[in-house]
Amino acid sequence: MIEDFKMWIERSNELARQAVEVYQPEVEQLIRNQMTDEHQIQRTLDYLLDFCFDAQMLLLFKKLCRYYWEINPRATADYINFYREMWDDGGK
Repeated sequence: MIEDFKMWIERSNELARQAVEVYQPEVEQLIRNQMTDEHQIQRTLDYLLDFCFDAQMLLLFKKLCRYYWEINPRATADYINFYREMWDDGGK
């Protein structure tokens, strides 16, 4: 059972690394092109949020949140809260 758990963690980490490779250019392009399409930004945040257990993905998520804050602070705050609910144990 422990070996199965270790293998699951390794697969999750590999999937997160692959997701960073896919979404880093997308985040950079959204910001560089000063995109304001909220549906596109939110869709990207949704995808990133699934992998925020990974430190690099969390950095991308934060970067896009900082950018999105200027466009829609309320929606950005919602995404920050979604992150906290999913990944931040709050010291528990």
